[in-house]
Order: sequence, then C-alpha cells, then structure tokens
Amino acid sequence: MQVAGIGLDAANRSPIVLLRDPSGRRQVPIWIDQDQAQNILAGLDGRRPVRPLSHDLMADLIEAGDLKLERVIIHAIEDNTFRAVLKLLKAGVESLELDARPSDAIALALRCGSGIWMLEEVVGDASIPVDAEADAEEKADFRRFLERTSPAELIRHLSKGGGAVVTEEGEETGGQQGSAPGPEEEPAEGSPGAGEPRP
Repeated sequence: MQVAGIGLDAANRSPIVLLRDPSGRRQVPIWIDQDQAQNILAGLDGRRPVRPLSHDLMADLIEAGDLKLERVIIHAIEDNTFRAVLKLLKAGVESLELDARPSDAIALALRCGSGIWMLEEVVGDASIPVDAEADAEEKADFRRFLERTSPAELIRHLSKGGGAVVTEEGEETGGQQGSAPGPEEEPAEGSPGAGEPRP
C-alpha cells in the first residue's frame, strides 16, 4: 500500500490517513488524531528535526540494535479498530513481530523506507473506490467490445495474438498458465500477516 496523503473527515474535521492499493483504484481511510497526522506528515516530507521525535528515535533504535524493519502489516479490523504488526529482521535470528497501532507503524515505515502491507480481506472490507466512474466506463467499453465481436473473430484474435484476453475487470491475461511471483513474498502461514497482503 502507498500513503496517498492525509485528509479531513468532512463531518468532524478529524484527520484521516489514506492508503492506496497498487492498482490505484481503491484506498483505505484510517481515522487518526492530530498528533498522529503530524508524525505521518513529517515522515512523508522526510524532514529530520533538530531533536528526534518519538518515531525518529524508534527508527534510530532499530538501526542501533542491528535490526531492520522489513515491513508493517495491517492485518485485521476488530471492534472498528485496525490492527497492525511490525515485522523486524535481525541477521541470524528469526523475524520478530511486534503489535503496533497502524498510525505508529505507518509513521515508522516512512522513516525506515519499509513496505506497508494490508491483507486483501482488510482492503476488501474497508476500502472505497478511487474512481468509480472510470471503472464503470471500462466495463461499458468491454461490453461494447463483446457486442461488436463475433465468437469466430474472438478465436481468430486469440490465435494470432498469443492468447491474450481482456477480462471484464479490464485486466489482460496472457496465454501461458501460471503467473510470475510478486515483488514481495507473503508472510509466513500462521502469522498475523498470513493471507494475501497488498504492498
């Protein structure tokens, strides 16, 4: 997930951090307080204060302890509250997972240059479409394509083009079976990060 920015709730003016999925079509709003918003904004800007703030100090402690923040994983919603863990690595030691508030995890990930992951089921439950009109237009284009293409033309197109097909969601699938692994591995089964995280 990418930090798309900080917004304000129109109803009560509470800050919201917006996380956007890799496709850019869905984003997940997480309500935070003013201090958390400032910590995340400072991480986005890359500013280093004269005296370290709490998250700057945490990043320094991770480095001093010869640890690496591999990623943060937002893995659940319980009682309308997001749950997150920090996945830390140390040479010669198994990875460690520490419970954290999502706002702290995001602020720390920005300072450490670490990935922000969210399980697909959490994205599915909490996301809002970024551009619903564009999605509707793509589906309408696909239906128009089907209406003016006969089955015989479609088969000829597939045999000439190597088997590529555009699905109703607008995604292109290749003629070969299987898919290449993603750029980041999934968390180990049984951990809070198990499932289908989104980078």
